[in-house]
Amino acid sequence: MTRTLNIPSVLHVLGFLIFILGVMMVIPLGISLYFKDGTSTGILFAMFTAAAAGGLLFRMFKQERELGLRDGFLIVGLGWFLMALFGALPYFFSGAISTFTDAFFESMSGFTTTGATILNDIEQMPQALLFWRAFTHWIGGMGIIVLSLAVLPLLGVGGMQLFKAEVPGPTADKLTPRITHTARILWLVYVGITFLEVILLMFGGMNLLDAFCHSFATMATGGFSTRNASIGAFNSAYFDYIITFFMFAAGVNFALHYKFITRKFDAHWKDYEFRTYLTILLAVAAIITLCNLLRGIYTNLFDSVRYGLFQTVSIGTTTGFGTADYETWTPVAQILLFMLMFIGGSAGSTGGAMKVVRIIIVVKYAYNSLKKLIHPQAVIPLRVGTRVIPKEVTHSVIGFFLLYVLLFVLVSIIMAFLGLDLLTSAGAAASCLGNIGPGLGSVGPTDNFAFIPIPGKWILAISMMVGRLEIYTVLVIFTKGLWSK
Repeated sequence: MTRTLNIPSVLHVLGFLIFILGVMMVIPLGISLYFKDGTSTGILFAMFTAAAAGGLLFRMFKQERELGLRDGFLIVGLGWFLMALFGALPYFFSGAISTFTDAFFESMSGFTTTGATILNDIEQMPQALLFWRAFTHWIGGMGIIVLSLAVLPLLGVGGMQLFKAEVPGPTADKLTPRITHTARILWLVYVGITFLEVILLMFGGMNLLDAFCHSFATMATGGFSTRNASIGAFNSAYFDYIITFFMFAAGVNFALHYKFITRKFDAHWKDYEFRTYLTILLAVAAIITLCNLLRGIYTNLFDSVRYGLFQTVSIGTTTGFGTADYETWTPVAQILLFMLMFIGGSAGSTGGAMKVVRIIIVVKYAYNSLKKLIHPQAVIPLRVGTRVIPKEVTHSVIGFFLLYVLLFVLVSIIMAFLGLDLLTSAGAAASCLGNIGPGLGSVGPTDNFAFIPIPGKWILAISMMVGRLEIYTVLVIFTKGLWSK
């Protein structure tokens, strides 16, 4: 028998999430007080508002029974929207961003690890809010929901339903039998790699605030920088290669990192998706490097490799950092980067877009369909490496692929209807739905989203959430079946 929605328990958990978000604002508040950047009053007001609203919901509603799958979908979908809503308050209350639409866009871009910005001059932002932008990336990267799973026993509710709804990819890979233990492991790996990057960036001369902000944005594959010219502002080959490595690592299934740490040193290479992910990025980087070198965009191999590799990994993992204006590169390079915007990182990573494993399944499904034309009676299993993919997973992936393309076309049409040119419309849709940040045209790597009309900003912000939660989790909220008894 299908259970109905457990609304009191849903509101109870949502209240807890909002309260925790308010508590987290104490960190940018401390930074504001330290730097005396004038935002402390606004951040304090935002912190009080979120903590009070969340605490009130938490106390008013109690858990009635174990969470069901329907409850999990509703908590994740509404939770992400509310995180962005309350996460916008520090920008708005401090006066750093004048309209709530822009503040919400920036907040949603942060939590969904998109990295698209409405800021015309990032370097004029107060230090506390630069940190908050990057911190929202970091929270959203592995998922505020998964973070909360580590403490869900305090709420008296089970966590597997939330984990299934939140973790990116076709399946949720449980590392241990207990879901709360899994969440802790994922976050320990996430935190450990982040702090390693902080240390390496500081070793190269980056200051503490910049090191934390860029590490947060890297591991979340987000792309918010503290500089107008992004990573290119540092003009450092050392920083470029360090950040390239960590962007690549962030685009890998974190379960593989855990296995590597526990001395399963061949875990990465045994994984078919990882090998495909590595092959795609290396092949694209090699082609772009060669094209740029032959066309004279870079005069030596070292520079062509440095910029080509960085931008390939940045777009391929949906991070969106920039060291060069790829719109000045060859058409071949631009087309390849645009294609990477749809592929994204591995399942179980912090990357966005469709994910490599889904592309593998779609390609193999198409190939098997061709073989079936020649051998109609043959039973041809769909394999990813040595693993046979169940039919229900294959059907789900095909449905996801079609929905993703349909939404991309729909959002592109809406943007064009609002007055954007074809290239900008497609670039904005691909960027926000894939959680990438920079797009093409007027939203390219040296531009921003400030000029987008207000309705367009809301459409793109919701597109970010739909993309981050992989479409089904959001769309299912609007189906009759979720709400029916």
